[in-house]
Amino acid sequence: MRYSPLSTEQPTPTRGKKPLVRATAVTALGYLGWEAREAVRTLGGMTLLAGAAVRWLGQLARGRARLTPFRWRAIIAQMVRVGVDAVPIICLTIFFIGVIIVLQMAHVLDAFGVVRYVGSVLGVSIVRELGPLLAAMVMSGFAGAAIAAEIGTMKVSEEIMALRASALDPVAFLVVPRLLACMLMIPVLTVIADFVGILGGLLTAVTLLNIPAGVYMEKTIEYLVNKDMITGLIKAEAFAMLICLVACYEGFRVTGGAQGVGRATTRSVVLSVVYIIAADCFFTTLFYFFWP
Repeated sequence: MRYSPLSTEQPTPTRGKKPLVRATAVTALGYLGWEAREAVRTLGGMTLLAGAAVRWLGQLARGRARLTPFRWRAIIAQMVRVGVDAVPIICLTIFFIGVIIVLQMAHVLDAFGVVRYVGSVLGVSIVRELGPLLAAMVMSGFAGAAIAAEIGTMKVSEEIMALRASALDPVAFLVVPRLLACMLMIPVLTVIADFVGILGGLLTAVTLLNIPAGVYMEKTIEYLVNKDMITGLIKAEAFAMLICLVACYEGFRVTGGAQGVGRATTRSVVLSVVYIIAADCFFTTLFYFFWP
């Protein structure tokens, strides 16, 4: 029996050790190949979707297209949904991360007698790396899943087909407001996360490590430069585009009713996390060699 990764039936293992191992290897390779093909297909679809959104935004910037009052209200609603509603969970998560990093680094720095520099270590790591990364991770599950489920439900209920029948572009009507909301609000959430993470480290250093607040803030400000904030915001902007494009693309390709919406939501979160980490690695390497 030939086995396809898309098939729900599993191949029946033959007797003997070698045929069973061979069948298992073929199954694993087939699954990896299918996943690789789906990843390439997703990247291609996301690229086309991004091109359509950027083309529409270019027409808007040149005055060839306009946003109706209804679309402005939709953008503001998405900004509240993506940004304002996510502030508590972002602050809670990054606050605990700041506490954890200070407590973990205190032992290492104390061995060298420089525990007072724990604020500088935390500040640089939060602003350059952990702030945008953790904010994007939380938003991939908070906003990305909601976007994928919403557009997927519209696809299943044939609302997107109705938009096309009414001569309305689904990209301009659905993708652009969400993309603008993510690109505007996720960098703001990143800045808030930076301050809250540093504040969590400050409270921990003052209460548990007996480091004066003035010393902590002095060392933090001393080692933070404009480059740290700029690189963090560039990463946050790239992560925002990835989260929105993955969620919208997975929503548009939903099939199979409510079960398909659930699969698209799960796949959106998983792919967003993978692409965010890959993009973070790319930007970190780029800044390391070209902006030291």
